[in-house]
Amino acid sequence: MTTLKVKIESLEQTMEALADAMKAATGQSAPRSECSFSFPSWEAMHRVLTPKRLEIMKVMTGQGPLTKREVARRVGRDFKAVHADIETLLNSGVIDRSDQGVVFPYDRIHFEFEIESAA
Repeated sequence: MTTLKVKIESLEQTMEALADAMKAATGQSAPRSECSFSFPSWEAMHRVLTPKRLEIMKVMTGQGPLTKREVARRVGRDFKAVHADIETLLNSGVIDRSDQGVVFPYDRIHFEFEIESAA
């Protein structure tokens, strides 16, 4: 089962993870089996992962490639609005294009972040 881990982390944390991935790719360390997508802030995450876009991701989870029309049918929304949301998810790198349409190549989504009190 492939899980996408969605995180809120600093640029430094993201750069450390990238450096680890580069080391693994060149054989300098063991590869990590984690697939993750990071946002720099709560606000940035919510600009991309709105409730309606999360619903799109949910219906695409574990389904393989789907046409945009099929995604719209599954979420019960207008094609034009779903098309715009899918384009945002594609441009953000959250979902991918395939020959058969669009794909979210994960079986699960796990959110991992902390919320701290304001100073």
